[in-house]
Amino acid sequence: MKTETLSIPDLDLHELLECAERLDPAPKLPSVVTLAILDQGRQMICWLPVAVGMGALLYLALPFEPSIVSVLLVTLLFGLSGAGCLWRGWHLLFPRLTGFALLAAAIGFGDLALQARMQPPMPVLPTHATVLTGRVLSLELLPPRNEDEDDGHRITLADAVFDTPVDAGMAPLRRTLHIRLRDDDDFLPEPGSTISLRTMLRPPPPPSWPGGRDLQREAWFSGLAGSGYALGPVSLSGTASRPSLIETLREAVAFRTASVLSDQTAAIAATLLAGEAGGIDQQTREAFSASGLAHLLAVAGLHLGLVMAAVIVTVRCSLACIEYVALRWPCRQISAIAGLLAGAGYVLLTGAHLPSLRALGMASIVTLAIVTGRRVLSMRSLSIVALLILLVSPVSVVDVSFQMSFAAVMGLIAGYAALREPLMRLRGEGQWYRVVASYCAALTLTSLLAGLATLPVSMAHFGTLQPWFVLANLVAVPLAAVWIMPAGLLALVAMPVHAEAPFLKLMGAGIRIVQALAEHVAAFPMAHQPVPAMPGWGLFFVMLGLCFLCLWKGRVCLIGLLPVAVGLASIWLAPKPDILVSADAGLMAVRRPGVLLVGPHSSLQRRTLEDWQQALALPTAPLPSECLSGLCRIRVGAQTVLLRARDLSDGTILPTAQQCEGVSLFISASPARKGCADVPSLDRFSVWRDGAYSVFAGRGLTVVSDRSWRGNRLWVPPVGWHGMPNLPLAQSE
Repeated sequence: MKTETLSIPDLDLHELLECAERLDPAPKLPSVVTLAILDQGRQMICWLPVAVGMGALLYLALPFEPSIVSVLLVTLLFGLSGAGCLWRGWHLLFPRLTGFALLAAAIGFGDLALQARMQPPMPVLPTHATVLTGRVLSLELLPPRNEDEDDGHRITLADAVFDTPVDAGMAPLRRTLHIRLRDDDDFLPEPGSTISLRTMLRPPPPPSWPGGRDLQREAWFSGLAGSGYALGPVSLSGTASRPSLIETLREAVAFRTASVLSDQTAAIAATLLAGEAGGIDQQTREAFSASGLAHLLAVAGLHLGLVMAAVIVTVRCSLACIEYVALRWPCRQISAIAGLLAGAGYVLLTGAHLPSLRALGMASIVTLAIVTGRRVLSMRSLSIVALLILLVSPVSVVDVSFQMSFAAVMGLIAGYAALREPLMRLRGEGQWYRVVASYCAALTLTSLLAGLATLPVSMAHFGTLQPWFVLANLVAVPLAAVWIMPAGLLALVAMPVHAEAPFLKLMGAGIRIVQALAEHVAAFPMAHQPVPAMPGWGLFFVMLGLCFLCLWKGRVCLIGLLPVAVGLASIWLAPKPDILVSADAGLMAVRRPGVLLVGPHSSLQRRTLEDWQQALALPTAPLPSECLSGLCRIRVGAQTVLLRARDLSDGTILPTAQQCEGVSLFISASPARKGCADVPSLDRFSVWRDGAYSVFAGRGLTVVSDRSWRGNRLWVPPVGWHGMPNLPLAQSE
């Protein structure tokens, strides 16, 4: 039987689109937009975590806490709308994309709202010194407070119980506590042990200024109840439970490292090998930050990649040296699996932080592709890992480590994809000088791409600009790849037989070179440029533009530079507060051109002052002398403000009529007591109710409180509320 084959002429994408339009005359998007979307192909799946993150951001941006019914209605509305778009318009491009986006946003919104309500409530912490008993989860090394002191230590306690008459018989806390031990306490409790100590506790502090970092929200989702410091020595209480094997290994690695190395070299080595970053002092952090090497002080994808690369190369070369194995065994797959197992062990040993988990997830997908002989799609692998992280912890979308980690990897993948052909031409036929040139170009490109991608995020969260980051990374990253991390791995392997000292000393020599490099680069002119705080909407534009720039294929992706530029411009376009009042009214500041005038304050307000300096990128100077001793009149724009930054009379001495004349606002560190009739006031009771305040000058004075900025959320304590009472355990069922 003779059969005939039907030949279909080759048509390009434009001709296929015209045929589809003739067959289906329904209204569609413009052809140019449709073609641009069709060109993306399977790359469109990379936008799913972006949609999930936007749903989570929608929940966090609400000025009120939605009820359970509202959460269900919003989630169902988004979900049903997305399902309807998919059902009615599956064969159409735009409805299908809209449906997936709405479904993903509904998942992000509902997931975060559910997790927020599942968190245990904040407990009432004693306001005076108290003895508490709890189980030690971890022991961290902290830098010394002064140069002549030894390193400090901080413990994380779980199942804490307070020894007070009010809390008698209380159930153990469902949240953890961070306690700094006394510097003269020689007893260091092991993880898993039950201890008792006398402490002074405090709950998570509110933001230092409206729109500042929200430590209360971070504590709500992290399970932290508060922090404090020990007033007495630690004593064992009861039988110690068996500590975690991983935590025991971490403590052992950190101790063995400190016994061989010293000072900040030991602290950095302990960070790289065990994830114990608490011993790095502020001076070292500032030097690494100013030189653009701060990523070396946090275990992330770079360190995991170096560990896996060292193991893969070692295993592959070892197997290749055996003829029988090299000819018969799948050496490539075996070395990839060995590298993944070593990387997983390294991630667990260093604390399983979010950046290292992201890198391990990508490495797992890449290893799976190698083992199965499939093509490795890096950007899609990254999107799958991001989606999994956001599903497990959607609040990570506002976490600085999540943003910087994924921004750096997106920049590297997109940059190398765009520059692959020039790099291949540079390598040529593999001549030695071309190989060296391509290696140097790859190092420069890696530092440049990762640095440029994370630069706006770093400016938004840390308020600094490091223009010399490429120069420092050109030397530091190769040193970490071929010297520091391989020596550290050999030290870990040799620790069971107590032969780690030579390898730790070799590792320490490399770390000291990087330290010297960081200090020299940090001393360059303009190495650490402070920049004002970026508003939240500016950071949103930056991340959205960066996603479009890296995830969209084709030259159209350059449109993503526009929202990035808008986000960077928001640093200088957003209005800056002219007067700042702390959450306890103990610190006030007035912004002047090029300087921040600060009132008298104690050491308790030091962190608040640092946050204000970072937010405004201004040096400090004292207020005029008349403001330091009593009432003074301050000109803010076209308005006059009466300021009382310090008052020993507790508000009993009222301002005179002459002092109140022409005043638009009265700000007092003590109770205002209606000192100026018919004049609005901010005093100690105002900040007790609504937190920190910012005053903006324009046509009039705009007063913004922290409570009005954050709204009525689960993590924002109501007025006069100190936490959930610690109820005693029931005597019987």
